[in-house]
Amino acid sequence: MSKKNTKYIFVTGGVTSSLGKGIVSASLGLLLKSRGFNVTIQKLDPYINIDPGTLNPYEHGECYVTEDGAETDLDLGHYERYLDAPTSQNNNVTTGKIYQTVIEKERKGDFLGKTVQVIPHITNEIKRRIKILSKQNYDIIITEIGGTVGDIESLPYIETVRQLKWELGEKNSMVIHLTLLPYLASSGELKTKPSQHSVRQLMESGIMADVLVCRTEHKIPKDQRAKLAQFCNVSLDNVIECKDLETIYEVPMYLQKQNFDDVVLKELDLKSDKEADLKDWKTFVKKFQNPKRTVEIALVGKYISLQDSYISIAEAFKHAGADLETEVKIRWVYSGDLTKENIKESLDGVCGILVAPGFGDRGIEGKILTAQYARENKVPMLGICLGMQIMTVEFARNVLGYTKANSMEFDTSTEHPVISLMEEQKNVVDKGGTMRLGAWKCALKNGSKLNEIYGSKNISERHRHRYEFNSEYIQEFESNGFIATGTNPETGLVEALEMTDHPFYVGVQYHPEYKSTVATPHPLFRAFIKACSAK
Repeated sequence: MSKKNTKYIFVTGGVTSSLGKGIVSASLGLLLKSRGFNVTIQKLDPYINIDPGTLNPYEHGECYVTEDGAETDLDLGHYERYLDAPTSQNNNVTTGKIYQTVIEKERKGDFLGKTVQVIPHITNEIKRRIKILSKQNYDIIITEIGGTVGDIESLPYIETVRQLKWELGEKNSMVIHLTLLPYLASSGELKTKPSQHSVRQLMESGIMADVLVCRTEHKIPKDQRAKLAQFCNVSLDNVIECKDLETIYEVPMYLQKQNFDDVVLKELDLKSDKEADLKDWKTFVKKFQNPKRTVEIALVGKYISLQDSYISIAEAFKHAGADLETEVKIRWVYSGDLTKENIKESLDGVCGILVAPGFGDRGIEGKILTAQYARENKVPMLGICLGMQIMTVEFARNVLGYTKANSMEFDTSTEHPVISLMEEQKNVVDKGGTMRLGAWKCALKNGSKLNEIYGSKNISERHRHRYEFNSEYIQEFESNGFIATGTNPETGLVEALEMTDHPFYVGVQYHPEYKSTVATPHPLFRAFIKACSAK
């Protein structure tokens, strides 16, 4: 089979950060996929960390994990949720990874004594990373460049795009520039000047934007659109409006109404007889916006003041909720504030509780109180990763009578380490990328709640953790009604626990939220919401 001629789309941002390049890229990917093209999206991040694995979620939001175990930017979650297709470590590149690779090559003498410089050595490595995905025979690769045009840290990426556009030749690549049109309430008008400056800055780097996507609070008047086209060197049809919408899931339809996919295909000289079919997507949005019932679920965590820290969980609730025509209202509860005195008041009236993942000992006792409250009051509860470990510690303390039981993550000298380190983790010093990461198999017990939920005995889910359930305690747990219903077939490590005498008390060591998409809501979230609705 001959190799396809892969086309490249580069998405840059101007004026300000956090404009939604990830959502625009994901929406475009969805539109092109529905037109019959094989599409993937990658993110180039300008920070010098190797990956976001060691970053505080307050710095960068959630750390997303791919099937092959890469710790990546949260935008990859959007790509997967929209495209309903897995990404890999090649879909997220950081400046840290680029420099690490180049420096390692230099130490080995790969550059034959040459002076190692940003151009050509760093830009060549960025190019290599962008092109790696073309080996998988994609028709189109969308590359989102993090940061804002003009940032010092983004310059090598912008220069790489300039080189690639020239090397790939006409109609084989294009640049979409996402920019902001601020609204001045005093004069009642949108201002185009910041966008003009941003495009000019891009041109100073040798890049001409082919399409302008404008984030705006209001509709763009015709004269403003014409002004943007004239001063930013793009045709009128290529000025696309991206208004603030009720939900990010409306964006693909909004862009489709402006023929965004046709504009892009024309720029890349691609033809498709297939119209973009967003029927299922529209059904999802309709159900999401018109629920028949509402449940309130408490999300108990320690990073709740930045809700992006739990974005995959919040989106998984939306996917499963829409599927069940149920609105899921999240009550964000900071675990560090919970005490014996206020726990009932803090969680009063919720239909269910989710104890969120996390690292470190801050807010742990509040989470343990939460697990006790849910267990004793028969409130449906789902514990994810650290959430499952919290359920384990609580059960050991309050049911088995081991009052000092703990996880070795929080107390290395605990007499009852019901959560402990795997042997191979004990001497690990470097923190980055050394956990149990990515997809691991899990065998479910016949007749268990999880077996019924998944409709299968063998599943695969993604992990991101260092500590494990201590199997020495398994008999005591099971004889008291907290059953290990999921185990890894190769290692015997416990993957899931569920309580027999409870409507829904399930803890999983893995992260089900990473696999939930619009097209395939996660069965565990569906089952949890159903249990919450029943309450």
